[in-house]
Amino acid sequence: GIKTPVKQPTDGKPLAVDNRTYNRLLRGLRWQGERGFAILVGRWKALRRTTISPRRIGDVVAAALHLTHFEYKHLTGSC
Repeated sequence: GIKTPVKQPTDGKPLAVDNRTYNRLLRGLRWQGERGFAILVGRWKALRRTTISPRRIGDVVAAALHLTHFEYKHLTGSC
């Protein structure tokens, strides 16, 4: 499911420690997905503007992800 961060109270009080920790954990997970998406879109021109159906885009993104993983392994010499 989609998790949303806890908003700051309107009365100006700081968030509780549990809520701040929850928001920090969400932020830590979100940056990884955003970074991965940026790498894929930056590397694969086909993903920038696509008119493919939503049912098939998952296959295209999965293929781009596998190729990118292969490329990065090859470039770092860890193959």
